[in-house]
Order: sequence, then structure tokens, then C-alpha cells
Amino acid sequence: MNSHYRAVVIGGGVVGASVVYHLAKFGWSDLALIERAELTAGSTWHAAAGFHALNGDPCVAALQDYTIKLYRELEAESGHNVGLHMTGGITIASEPSRWEEIKATWALFQSIGIETARLISPEQIKALCPIVDISGVLGGLYDSNEGHLDPYATTHAYANAAKKRGAEVILRNRVIELNQRPDGSWDVVTEKGSITAEHVVNAGGLWARQLGLMAGVDLPVTPMEHHYLVTEDIREVAAFDGELPVTVDLDGFTYMRQERKGLLIGVYELNPKHWNMDGAPWDYGIELIPADVDRIMPELAKGFERFPCLQSAGIKKWVNGAFTFTPDGNPVIGPVRGVRNYWVACGVMAGFSQGGGVGKSLAEWMIHGEPQSDVFGMDIARYGAFAANREYLKQTTRQFYSRRFVLTFPNERLPAARVLKRPGAYAAMSAAGCQWTPSWGLELPVYFAPKGFVETLSAKRSNAFQIVAAEARAVRQAAGLLDTSGFARYRISGPAAEPFLDKLLPVKLPKAGRAKLAPMLGHDGRLKGDLTLINWGKGEYWLMGSYYMREFHLRWFAGQAIHGAELTDLSDAVTGFLITGPKAREIVARTTHQDISAAALPFMGCAERDIGLLRAKVARLSIAGEIGFEINVPAVEHASLRETLLAAGAGLGLAEVGYYAMNSLRLEKSFGIWSREFTQGYTPAMTGLDRWIAYDKVNFIGRDAVLRARGAGSPDKVLATIEVDAADADASGYEPVWLNGKKVGFATSGGYGHSIGTSLALALMAPEAAVPGTEVTIHVVGVERSARVIGNSPYDPQGRMMRS
Repeated sequence: MNSHYRAVVIGGGVVGASVVYHLAKFGWSDLALIERAELTAGSTWHAAAGFHALNGDPCVAALQDYTIKLYRELEAESGHNVGLHMTGGITIASEPSRWEEIKATWALFQSIGIETARLISPEQIKALCPIVDISGVLGGLYDSNEGHLDPYATTHAYANAAKKRGAEVILRNRVIELNQRPDGSWDVVTEKGSITAEHVVNAGGLWARQLGLMAGVDLPVTPMEHHYLVTEDIREVAAFDGELPVTVDLDGFTYMRQERKGLLIGVYELNPKHWNMDGAPWDYGIELIPADVDRIMPELAKGFERFPCLQSAGIKKWVNGAFTFTPDGNPVIGPVRGVRNYWVACGVMAGFSQGGGVGKSLAEWMIHGEPQSDVFGMDIARYGAFAANREYLKQTTRQFYSRRFVLTFPNERLPAARVLKRPGAYAAMSAAGCQWTPSWGLELPVYFAPKGFVETLSAKRSNAFQIVAAEARAVRQAAGLLDTSGFARYRISGPAAEPFLDKLLPVKLPKAGRAKLAPMLGHDGRLKGDLTLINWGKGEYWLMGSYYMREFHLRWFAGQAIHGAELTDLSDAVTGFLITGPKAREIVARTTHQDISAAALPFMGCAERDIGLLRAKVARLSIAGEIGFEINVPAVEHASLRETLLAAGAGLGLAEVGYYAMNSLRLEKSFGIWSREFTQGYTPAMTGLDRWIAYDKVNFIGRDAVLRARGAGSPDKVLATIEVDAADADASGYEPVWLNGKKVGFATSGGYGHSIGTSLALALMAPEAAVPGTEVTIHVVGVERSARVIGNSPYDPQGRMMRS
């Protein structure tokens, strides 16, 4: 053990071993992996070790695909056989809605480049897996790139490959303290002495939370119990010529793979159980939790029905081991805001599906400053401090586990950890019929419904369709009132405010009293944000963005900070409403003695105005493509502002609206939004945001990269608007787009354009296909539909309404 390392990875499970391997592979050699016991001693050793690419987040699915493809390379490099069984895998559907989801999943795989999967019939399922009972089965998804491996051998293969590249693996040496030095490096205090590390990686698995607290970081991770059983030899299995495919029966809550001449059967029960929520005891190692068979019996019984040969099989062993879960089931990786050179790679519940992608992405982040892929679905910054609260964590992890194999519909608003944060007018809006959805713990309005209304859960259009249509029409015909509590607001002030913003953003700063749309770039020229920059005058600027991106953006801002620029997060202190539509000015005028005419407050203008009893900051903006006023007030005045605007709109057709209607309206304008059209994986030129970039500016982040891209010519994909011949469902995102049988792109988002009467999708497409008039097809809920590329902004293409 040396006294100094460039990076120390703490934790010798498959994730820690993958991280140190990828750091070494990408160029760092002065590395150490420190494990308190033996490699795999934690969750790894008892894992069922199946792998598959299926994940609800397409970017995570792509990284899982990377992990699977890595194993052959890892065997060759390390000299270790990882016990790879490429059996292929089947996911079974026995409910109509599940079959729709499976078909949509196949389409999603096409969009992200996973072409090893195909849809199969019940008879084909039986041919591939003769031991399965196909009673009630509607079909399945078969992926040849699935299987299982040896968790012990795989972890040692990662470690051995890392050692060949210069890394050191230190066993039986627990880390007992982490102390940061003034220069940002760390004193890693172990049982065998202290080490200085420039970077520390927490890959602690079951002990991740304790290792986080050593650095003052409270992580949203907690262990939960998970059961599987292994049978004695089974005659039907032994008679099979070959190896049975890994088979997942989602509607039966079970998964199966062959184990020698028997079977391994695991369950995701509806009544899960937490285990040592604050982390495992330090002396816990290669041990198991006593089995709790009665608790899992309802789900296990379904497995015995689906695989009848189990009913006469002897059980060799029960395995009840702990795995670490996060509120949404995906890992938490990346740097932690405010804690320099401290990285996390925790909560990797599916380590043999995700471990390679986690290691790759974190190593790229540490070495190059950015991961190659958009990893926000795994980024620690997708959570705020609220997510580490014990009760929040308990409710959300229980909800995720119990729903691991339960079909979740796009319009389903899950109940765990509700209601955490509420807008000031929450009670009054609820009384008016508001239906809510959570975003980063904050309740946001989706639509306003009659008393007693219950929305049907569906991947297709629900019974809320006409409610949303009425709200959209109200905005186009009169005006709508939208709660904007879900907008993040950051104030930038101080003598260096303008130099900071000039560095941060590739746009020329607006003059006092003006606002500007402002993409934000990473050093690689890809997007870091889609923001609005407002200059209120007197040295005060605001940046506005998405509420759920707060931690992500605050971390980014902190990394670019310069002396003399003060940035304050106003997101919970300031809130407001958007009033938008052709009668918006008339309504707002009723609340103020001040001039709000187009001359006094033009499109993209901003000013302070008295609104009723309130002194508000008002900006002429609207994502609906109509004349709009974003009115911002202190959070304690939110309810008063609502009452003032509703009273002023009486008799003029003003309606309260939610974000479902806004989604329809912005699609009619071809306006993109973050996480759909704009992500870290895309460039400004791909998304059309390049029109806001001031290429003649100097010294903004990402300038060299976007200049290189500009000089290289057109990007390989561009954003286009598609009109879809849909029947009872609309695109939602990641549906493949085809031209003459060839995939030419994929949808980024979609919905119904209520005021123009057609189904719409925005899509990233090959430039030669993104030409208005091009006839294409697109999969919608797994069904291929005819469609055509149309011009952008099918509603008011000249933008006259919002500029009026």
C-alpha cells in the first residue's frame, strides 16, 4: 500500500472493480481499490447475476447494452473466465397492457440501436423454453444478448484487468475515516494506515451510506432484502438440449434461469422488506439473511404455476440477500456538489447489467470532465437533500421494489412520499379540481377535473383527453392560468455577474429590461441546459430553468464560479403564474395601473409591475406560443396572485390549466423542452438551439467544440416535426421513425395538438429524411403508423400571436 494515489476506489464489489478497471483503461494508473474484506463480500457474491438491457430509461438501457458486450473483452484482457452463459432472454406478457408495453419496448430498442431483440409468439416462447406453461401468454420479447455469469469470477476479472494496467487491489483493510485537505485531496484513514488520494470514489454497496457520511454526504440509498431459490436437479431441465433462456414473467413477479441441471427462481414481491436502512454492520460479509418464505409465497406461487416442473422439484437452497436500492431503482453516480473530488457509484441494484456502464461513465467523468453518454438517469444530482430523508427513502424504495415487475402507465402518478412540497395555492387549486404530479418533490398541476373524476390508467389516450383538450382550447381562444412553481429561478448579481454569465452562456447578454433564451453548453459542446436569461436591470440577472434540474445546475454553476459573481437559488422563495392567450393582456391590465402595452412591455421584455396588491417581476414569455406574462412573486404571495388573476379574468374566459395542456400547445409550436428535445447527449445544431449562439463571442464554455462542429457541416440528426396518423394513442418519446423500412430517427416527444386537430411528434432524424412532405412511419405503443414530416410550428408559424 502506497502513501499516495491519484484515486482510491472504496468497495470491492463488481461496481468498485469496474470503476477501477475503467479508470486504468482510460489512462490513470496510480490507483487503488480498497476493500474491507474480500472481493465480492457484500451484495455481489450472492447475486443471481443475470443481465439484460431492458430499463425504463433509454440512456441507462444503452449503458446496460455496453456492459453486456464488455464481458467477452474483459475475459480476453483479464485472462479470467467470467462464467458467461449467453442463453438469450425472454420477457413474457400475459396481460393486454403488458403486451402493448413489450411491443413498445421492442420499438424503443430499435431507437437506441439494440437490434438483438425480436417479438415472439407464445408458441415460439414454448419452443425456446419448453418448461414454461404458456397458458394466458400473449407474446414475448426475446433478446439474444441476455444471460447470466459467475459474479465472483466477473469481479475478479475486472480487478485482474485493472491490476495488469497498474492499479493496486488492497484487501482486508477497512476505511474508517475520510478527511478532506485544503487542496481538495483526501486523507483516507484505514485500519492499516493513512493514504492521500486526489480523488475518492464511494463504491461501498451495502456500506455506501456510512462512507458517504464520512465525507458529510447523506446518500439516498438503502438496503432491502431479496429472495431467490435454487432447486435440485429437475428431469425436464436435464433433458433439454442446450441451456434454457433467462425468462422473466413480469405479470407473475418472477424470473428464472438455469442453474446446472436445476433452476434458479427469484421474485419481486409486493410486500418487500428493508434491512438495516442506515447500512450493513461493518463485520457483515459473506452471509445471508434468514429466508422469509411466507412473505414471498403469493408471488412464488405464480412462479410455480408458470414453470410447473418446480412443483415436484426439491429445493437445494434459499438465498435471501441484501441489495442497495435508490428511490427510482437506478444507480447514483457522479460528483457531489460542494464536496470536491468526491465521487459516488452506489445503489447499483442490477450490478451485472449496469456495472460496466457505471464504471465507464464515472471514469470518463473523472478523467475527461464529462461522460460520453447522457447519464442523468443515474446522476446523483437528480436528487436533492430531501431524498435522503429516512421516511422519504423508505416509502420510495418500497414503492420501487414492489413495482419492479408491475406495469406502470405513463399517466400514472405514484403515491409514495406524497405530498412533500406544495405551491402556495395548493389547497385552493385542489378545491378547484387540480390533479397533481410530483417533480423533485414538488407538486405540479397536470389538469383540472370535475369533482370525483378518476383518470383511467393507460398507455393510450385516457379519459382525461377531453379535459386537456378543453384547457388547450381555452388558451388559444381566451387565456389560461398556469402555476409556474415548477420553474427554477437563480439570481446572479455582484460586480462579476456579467463576466460570469458571459463565460457560462454562449449568448450575448440581454440589455436591461430584456430576456433571452439561453442554451448552456458543456466543454464538449453538448447541451448542459435550456434556460431563460432575464436582465431586470441594476445589475440583477435571473436564470430560469426546470425545477427538477436544480441540483444538477447548481453543481454546474459552482464548478464555473468566479470571484465577485453571487448566485442565489430562489426556486423555493419565488414562484408565480403564467397567464397566456389572446386575452392575457386585457386580463393583466385589469390588475395594474401601469402600462403593459406591447410598446411598454414587448415580447421578451421584463419589468416590475404592481399586480393587485402585489409588487411582481413580469416577463413577456410563453411556451404556449401565445401572448404571455410570466408573473413572479414571493412564494408567500402565490395564493394571492392566483386570486387576483382569476378575479381579473372573470367573464373573459380565463381557465386554470395544467402541464398536459401546455405539452399539447408547445408541440403545436415545435418548442422543445429539457429531457426530451434537449439533453446532455445532444448538440445545439441537432436541436436548433444553435440559432441562439453568438459565435463571435470569445471565452464561453464549449466555444471551441461548437466552432469545430460548425466547421464540420450538418449534424447527423436534426429536429423535425411529424404529423402522425394516430388512432387512440400518441407518441411519447423514443419511438423509431422509418423511411422505406430503414430507421432514420426517433421521436423525442409527442402528443395530440388539440387546437390543430392532429397527433404530433418531435423527432431527431437524418437530415435527408427531415424534409417537409417526406412520408414516414412511426411506432406508437408498438403499432406502426403512417406519418409525414411537416414544417415546424404548425400553429402560427410566423409567431405573430406571442409577439403581439
